[in-house]
Amino acid sequence: MANKRIYAFGNGRADGGAKDKGLLGGKGANLAEMMNLGLPVPPGFTITTEVCKEFQDHGDRLPEVLHGELEAAVEQLEATIGRRFGDVQNPLLVSVRSGAPVSMPGMMDTILNLGMNDEVVEGLATKMGDRRFAYDSYRRLIAMYGNVVLEMKGDDEGTMPFEHALSEAKRRAGVELDSQLDASQLTELVSVFKGLVREHAGQEFPQSPRDQLLGATRAVFRSWNNDRAITYRKLNDIPSDIGTAVNVQAMVFGNMGESSATGVAFSRDPNSGEARFFGEYLVNAQGEDVVAGIRTPSAINGDADDTLEKVMPEVYGKLDDTRRLLEKHYRDMQDIEFTIQQGELFLLQTRTGKRTAAAAVRMAVDMVHEGLIDKKEAVRRVTPAHVDQLLHPMLDPEADRAVIAKGLPASPGAATGEVVFSSAEAEERGKRGDKVILVRVETSPEDVSGMHHAAGVLTSRGGMTSHAAVVARGMGRTCVVGCSEIAIDHGGGSFASRGKKVSRGEVITIDGSTGEVILGSVATVQASGSQAFDELMSWADEFRRLRVRTNADTPSDAATARKFGAEGIGLCRTEHMFFAPERIGPMREMILADSETGRRAALAKLEPMQRADFRGIFEAMAGHAVTIRLLDPPLHEFLPHGPHEVEIVARSLGREPSIVASKVEALREQNPMLGLRGCRLGLKHPEIYEMQVRAVLEAAVDVKRSGLAVYPEIMIPLVSVDQELAELRAMVKKTAQALFERLGTSVDFLVGTMIEIPRAALTANEIAVHADFFSFGTNDLTQMTFGVSRDDSAGFLPLYVDRGLLPEEPFQVLDQSGVGALVQMAVLKGRGAKGSLKLGICGEHGGEPSSVAFCHQVGLDYVSCSPFRVPVARLAAAHAALEELL
Repeated sequence: MANKRIYAFGNGRADGGAKDKGLLGGKGANLAEMMNLGLPVPPGFTITTEVCKEFQDHGDRLPEVLHGELEAAVEQLEATIGRRFGDVQNPLLVSVRSGAPVSMPGMMDTILNLGMNDEVVEGLATKMGDRRFAYDSYRRLIAMYGNVVLEMKGDDEGTMPFEHALSEAKRRAGVELDSQLDASQLTELVSVFKGLVREHAGQEFPQSPRDQLLGATRAVFRSWNNDRAITYRKLNDIPSDIGTAVNVQAMVFGNMGESSATGVAFSRDPNSGEARFFGEYLVNAQGEDVVAGIRTPSAINGDADDTLEKVMPEVYGKLDDTRRLLEKHYRDMQDIEFTIQQGELFLLQTRTGKRTAAAAVRMAVDMVHEGLIDKKEAVRRVTPAHVDQLLHPMLDPEADRAVIAKGLPASPGAATGEVVFSSAEAEERGKRGDKVILVRVETSPEDVSGMHHAAGVLTSRGGMTSHAAVVARGMGRTCVVGCSEIAIDHGGGSFASRGKKVSRGEVITIDGSTGEVILGSVATVQASGSQAFDELMSWADEFRRLRVRTNADTPSDAATARKFGAEGIGLCRTEHMFFAPERIGPMREMILADSETGRRAALAKLEPMQRADFRGIFEAMAGHAVTIRLLDPPLHEFLPHGPHEVEIVARSLGREPSIVASKVEALREQNPMLGLRGCRLGLKHPEIYEMQVRAVLEAAVDVKRSGLAVYPEIMIPLVSVDQELAELRAMVKKTAQALFERLGTSVDFLVGTMIEIPRAALTANEIAVHADFFSFGTNDLTQMTFGVSRDDSAGFLPLYVDRGLLPEEPFQVLDQSGVGALVQMAVLKGRGAKGSLKLGICGEHGGEPSSVAFCHQVGLDYVSCSPFRVPVARLAAAHAALEELL
């Protein structure tokens, strides 16, 4: 099969099917599948993705052998449909569309009505008895061909010359819509469009249908590497070497009057996941009109008088039956493109539909209950990114809202940011970390990068199936479309609505659940899950092997994490407990003390505070392990900075400012993150760690006496030599024994270390002898492995990623080949020396999905992450386990 370059579909049968997506692309494979299912698909043929690769390998030239095969495929299509390509009396027109193996909506190119020229358009007008339809189709072809094949450029705002000419034609005719232009006006417009091709492309519009077909085929293959397609692939981790197919299909026409239409439908609601038919259509239009948002479409069903259900009930019934059949066949929600030609329904595409996070969860759970899929498939279908989106904050329903406009709620969520009117500015500012709302009349595929970097998207035109709605939904971006109340003035950098003018840089909030546009910012509240979400996460827990803990330093953080399903604390940072106003004083007193006696006196003030902290955390995590890291950062972080602060501290301690200043200077280090911190601090001043160990274990005893289970784990940070851990472990055990003798009771506890220095990973077999557990601190381990300061990396690491020097920023996604190799080595050496060694990760990589999968693969026992990433890690761990079953 792979030796063929072209695969035909027609007369109720096709050479391929849904299983051939790699070769035929998603569109071609599904057209073939629908044809084999007996559905009304216009006949055509697919040029394979392998030809795309040949095209690229030969310097963007079609292989010579393809020309003959293409001619044969056209002849077969002519025989199937009974019309001839380029024939004046009985013309065959075709569409030429892209179709990658992975859905990339709107990112590559499409050309409709191909095969028309100055003679064919007259023949078509005569044959159809409709001159307006013929010239409407011709002007569309010239515009698409000029944009796509001849690569004509737009103005600074991206508006093409054809759009300006069309707007002028409507102004002169005194109409608002394209569909209101009559035959004579469209005939004149065709002449204008051909003049624009001559002016901007430096050539005549080609009159040979064969030349048009070759040019369109080359253009679609070329579009695989256009800027927007490359950007989309990067944003969605789509391989760059899979290529696109080209689908050539006999045209059916939705622009043949009031009994014709075009539309997009979803077998379920892509916003909520509700099992209801959802979609939009336009009468007397072609498909690009819907996705481009040029006209606001009507709903296919509902209460309005202009729904497809009421206007064309018989066609609607067939479409409804079709969506049920396709959803059952594919066992997933389908995104269906259709055309109605003079009352007859045709299907142009079906694919797995993009959906919001809430919809993804609801559909997955509902489809299990309906028997369409099993629980494993449901868990696979919901991505960690869906979970992350689902738990984003939403607008506080009790907060005041200065609503200035309302559009269609295309993609849920809340977004607040400064108004920008260009995708370039949205991208530039988004990369800097600014929150912006991209405001456009409508979006196009060229806007994909700007949409990605914006917090939200607002358009004045377009419907729920427009480009902006579909792409934003897939990205998880908040989006409001079809907000016709706003009048955008690109030149003036502002928009107006309800008597209010909003200029570039002003802050607005958009609510993607209600469609409201609000002046200023609005307070948010933390989103909660749903019954479907809880059920899905319970299934994920059934399949995962990795346990999921949280990084939490306070009882409230611990309680939040428990609500999200955390099974313990993998990192409690004790240094965060010393910055409160009532604690920083004794802490500074301890650091500035001249003797051990003075330090112990100050530590005695801190000990009951630490004990109360740990008691609250143990209570919140009752029955689950809590790993407490003893003091790690360098002491200078707690000291005053500058003469004014020094004077205040000196006064509070009853010391001379000059003496305090001298002590601060004496503690200053050239590179404090590699200086006196972690276990080195504990070895130099053991009284600090002794106080913390007593506070931890006495709190644990108190909680145990109250009837709750408690499992403390004491972690020694920054170990690089096994004897560091041996000595400090002995100190912990000695301190514990003395405490337990004084209290008359004891608790079980573990002593382990954080592996965050490359030497510790390399000598893990030696260190494991003295450890009950290892916790990989991948934040510091990444810093030390790369020799890169995390605090200073923002100035150059993005450049490394952009240039392909690194696949991802290593502080966000675990560097598996470097840092990961050290982790894997430490796992093997550590477990080799002590089989019972417990292993986990407590860096923020513990909540990043691909890093979680790596932790599963190398055999860690748990990952630990921030409270709000716990559900993400739970699902990622389930995906990793299920991946092994495939």
